[in-house]
Amino acid sequence: MMRPRCQITNHRQHAFGMLGGTDREGLVLYSRRSVLKASLAGLAGLSVPSLLAQRARAAAAGQPARGNKSVILLWMTGGPSHIDTWDMKPQRPYENRGPFSPISTALPGVSICEHLPQQAAMLDRFTIIRSVDARHSNHEPNTVFQTANLAAEARTNPETPYYPAIASHIAKLRGPNHPAMPPYVAFMKSRSHLAFGGYLGKQYDPFIADQAARLPIYTDVGRDTGRLTDARLFQFSAGLNQERIGTRQELLAQFDRLRSDLDRSGSMSALDTYRQQAVDMVLGRRAQDAFDLELESPATRERYGKHLWCQQALLARRLVEAGVNFVTIDLSHHTASGTWDTHGDNIPPYGGITKGLGPLLPVFDHLITSLVGDLEERGLLDDVLVIAMGEFGRTPNMGTQGSTDGRDHWPVVMSMCLAGGGLRHGQVIGSTERDGGGIKERPVTPGDIAATIYRHMEVPLDATYLDHRGRPRPMIEQGAPISELF
Repeated sequence: MMRPRCQITNHRQHAFGMLGGTDREGLVLYSRRSVLKASLAGLAGLSVPSLLAQRARAAAAGQPARGNKSVILLWMTGGPSHIDTWDMKPQRPYENRGPFSPISTALPGVSICEHLPQQAAMLDRFTIIRSVDARHSNHEPNTVFQTANLAAEARTNPETPYYPAIASHIAKLRGPNHPAMPPYVAFMKSRSHLAFGGYLGKQYDPFIADQAARLPIYTDVGRDTGRLTDARLFQFSAGLNQERIGTRQELLAQFDRLRSDLDRSGSMSALDTYRQQAVDMVLGRRAQDAFDLELESPATRERYGKHLWCQQALLARRLVEAGVNFVTIDLSHHTASGTWDTHGDNIPPYGGITKGLGPLLPVFDHLITSLVGDLEERGLLDDVLVIAMGEFGRTPNMGTQGSTDGRDHWPVVMSMCLAGGGLRHGQVIGSTERDGGGIKERPVTPGDIAATIYRHMEVPLDATYLDHRGRPRPMIEQGAPISELF
């Protein structure tokens, strides 16, 4: 009995789909042609060769990637409270100011939360932005700030999944900093926490890295189980080894020789190169070594610590060092709206400010300062832009939704911080009203943040992409680089 044909719409499409590598042709015989088709379709399904080809085309057009510019985005999933972190209001009543106290920092006259002492001590290496306009942002999915598109709010706009991530635009226009590495990598707790390639195509989706390294396994409320992931991403499935992949390469070479006389443009010989680089990514050691924390010095591993997020931060540093140009870390333990969504102790698993946000801040403080300090000592900080933010701030007053100290969503304003990238730091940009409920001066939009990232990555700010109707859309809908940083 014949099985139904595989529906192409359910799988990643590739350049050799016309060969019907998954189609059963009547009586199935495992002939040389059948094996050839399956091998070619299977290997060509890798998106990496197209990325490599895209990078080469960009270079030929006079847009070569320069240096090793990269971005590490620490995505504080759920929306951290700005009033309890970087924009404290100590003179206000308790229900507004919250339970935490401010401490002095390396910037005279600037204070931040007492639970961020390491960041306070090196705040001259950071920029705090206290006036980020988050009015269009929501979460699940958390895409407005990750795409810089104000319409990317899935609860009101079904087109939201098609708006490309900032990182996806960079992957397309710049490619990876090393051909054996993916351009866009993410550690993901839930798909709704990230933006993807959208209209640009699945080849510009993030490389999901959670199973590429041995990492601690945490429960959805942040408890370490004592177990580790098995890093199976680089393990060959049963019966598949380097010799078999090499055999596929030889089959591809035979097929290409059969077609070479039909192609006088040179594109087939170029495709050989990109495909070989893709195979090298799988068989070679560069990517595998980048994800292998055992290759890191014991002193550095101890410096970052054993917490899952800190281990992912160390991997992010290793990845940008190896040639990845955008790494997103989904800082969440649970798959719902996010660990930083501190509605209140009576609304598990979120917690409120004291019991929910309180335990997160020391981990974050250690994570971001270890990362920035390590990048600086390795001479990488000018090339690597580190960004920490979520999707919005939280209500000025506590006690929302019947809780004692929780704060609800507050898309009117939020705070964020940046370091590195060769930008001008040691400053605070913008301010909020006395209660932290609104922007007082210098609003910064999602488009401004994206334009700042694109300028750092040397990507043209006037770039466009095509939607499903073939209409060009601007990569930046509204926004300009944040002038104070340049």
